Amino acid sequence: MPLIPEEPQIHESVPGPRATSAAGRTAPTPRPVPGPGPRPAPPRGAPAASARPGKPGPAAPPRGPVAAPPAQRTGSPQPPVGTTGTAGAQLQLIPAPAAGAIDAADEAVDLLLDSGRAPGEILVLTTGETHPWAAHELSFGEASYWAQHDAADDVFYADAGAERATGRPVVVVAVNGDSDEVTARALPSAMARAGALLIVCGDPQRINTVLGAGV
Repeated sequence: MPLIPEEPQIHESVPGPRATSAAGRTAPTPRPVPGPGPRPAPPRGAPAASARPGKPGPAAPPRGPVAAPPAQRTGSPQPPVGTTGTAGAQLQLIPAPAAGAIDAADEAVDLLLDSGRAPGEILVLTTGETHPWAAHELSFGEASYWAQHDAADDVFYADAGAERATGRPVVVVAVNGDSDEVTARALPSAMARAGALLIVCGDPQRINTVLGAGV
């Protein structure tokens, strides 16, 4: 069946209590842009040693409204089924042009975090240009970059073809370019990595054409 674009909203709920007071709310994960300037300060409560002194830089500029993913409501929250991925994951398609796919993916991540998803449960993949956050972290070296992946305590951004990027309960794919052949390989691979939910941000016609409307 072809993927059907959905309305830009998400109301996913996940197991476990969620803080309702301002004091108990988890601070959003900073996503700096690449280039000279400060690495964002760690979230409140994180060890000071995790910051990288001497790498100052501006925060990412604000974005305008971008389509964000809806969640398919179910009678009860669906817990993660593991980090190795499963074909039983829910699939959502968020319409976005290639140039806006990363922005749509970022909005999806923000809404997932607001809905109660833990940052370490989310993997963001790009089929074209590297996500600015991944490019920023890679500027410190691959060892540091993959150490963050292995720690699995924050949202991780990677190229869709990066075999070292293992599965997580939620995988968000930004179809932001490259050939149809690359996209045709990337999406089934992303589905295999998704434990509970796969969100694809891109041009619905292109995605359905590439996959032969068979996902």
